[in-house]
Amino acid sequence: LILPVFLFINLISKAQTDSSAKLAAASTSYTIYFDGYYKSDFSKQSTNNKTSFTNSNQSLQLGMASIKLDHTYGNFAATLDLGLGKRAKEFSYNDNGLAQSIKQAFISYAPLNGLKITAGKWATHIGYELLDAYSNRNYSMSYGFSYGPFFHTGFRADIALGGKSAMMIGFAQPTDFVSTSSPDKMLIAQFSTSSKDDKLKAFLNYQGGHDKSQFDLVLNGVVSNQVGINYDVTIANIGGNNWTSNAVYLNYDPNAKFGLTLRSEYFNDTKNAVGVGTSIFQNTLSANIHFSKLTLIPEIRFDNAKDKIFFNNNNNLNQYAGNFLIAAVYKF
Repeated sequence: LILPVFLFINLISKAQTDSSAKLAAASTSYTIYFDGYYKSDFSKQSTNNKTSFTNSNQSLQLGMASIKLDHTYGNFAATLDLGLGKRAKEFSYNDNGLAQSIKQAFISYAPLNGLKITAGKWATHIGYELLDAYSNRNYSMSYGFSYGPFFHTGFRADIALGGKSAMMIGFAQPTDFVSTSSPDKMLIAQFSTSSKDDKLKAFLNYQGGHDKSQFDLVLNGVVSNQVGINYDVTIANIGGNNWTSNAVYLNYDPNAKFGLTLRSEYFNDTKNAVGVGTSIFQNTLSANIHFSKLTLIPEIRFDNAKDKIFFNNNNNLNQYAGNFLIAAVYKF
């Protein structure tokens, strides 16, 4: 899979070199990254994790090997984003075989300034956390990310509203499906804005369709050069039953080589909308240690549920779970 992608890059580069002024506006860029982790559950259980991508215990795991290609030519742009590993497989969980490796594949056209039309498959706009490990400061995922949408397939329009504000509106297949026989579609939307100095940003997100809706608000705040705070609240309804997530992320970066992030989340699924059936308060403390293109993420996590949904060392149900993991992320 990776070899054809590199051949594709070489062909594009050669075409750009051989052409003259006609392709002067064309450009291609790529991002490659790898991540893996080792996790140890304090109760020696591999099933105590109720969130995405880290369901293992005392074993080395490949998170994902990924390559993303971005090509622009005039008013047109195209993105192909491929991945192999646990993250890619769980991200495209409704697909099989090679289709699970396609994280994103879309084309865009900007007919005029301030308007861009996109068609294809792309990662969701909903929530604070992202699929790619290098985009997050915590390696494990929140409940809000894990039970929210992963991606959309359809059409969308991004519209600049002037100043620091913009909006997006689109129609897509049912959440996390590339293709389906269902006639139901989802309306997706986002409104974003920020302060003049970009120290406060807000994203109001929505998706809704037959028997399902979700509202999400993300706030990004810069307190100082060393301190940042982010907040993500989601309220979702599935078949008349609600689930909610409130997550706060506190970032502290004393220098460019080291940072800390504390994530505290309250997740409520007492109406069993997504199959958890209880409320959970989780805290995750992660360090980010940077060595040029390599980032090490040692992390400790504790989950406290209202009901007994986790297992202890004796395989008895209890309310608590905890684990330690160390992850490595290499990006170039």
